[in-house]
Amino acid sequence: MSDEAAVTAVAGSYLTADEAGVRLPHVWTSNGVGVRANFTGAHLLHLAVAGCVLNDTYREAAALNIEIVGVRVSATGGFDTRTWQSTGIQYVLEIDSPASAREVEQLRLRVEQVAEIPKALRQGCQVVARMP
Repeated sequence: MSDEAAVTAVAGSYLTADEAGVRLPHVWTSNGVGVRANFTGAHLLHLAVAGCVLNDTYREAAALNIEIVGVRVSATGGFDTRTWQSTGIQYVLEIDSPASAREVEQLRLRVEQVAEIPKALRQGCQVVARMP
């Protein structure tokens, strides 16, 4: 049995004035980032992936001197509701750019290699509760 938790993070040309959800400040864009997610642990985990990929897209585009007009990252995944083990997280990265298709694909591949949160989750991590 699976329980899906979908989120979306958008910036630039994908961000509209009537964007449903929350708008947060963003170091890479003047109008911030729009976030659509429920406030559950599962959604926040998936939002960490989407937010990291969005930020790293802007960072790596700057490093490659590729102009970015907008970015949208949708992430979803499920959990086995008996064990709460993740069934995996999938994301879709959309990039609005006047750059060539080859340059955008190069950017996409670089982000896939360097995005820190997806890398950390792929490796696994220990989570320990501490007393206050």
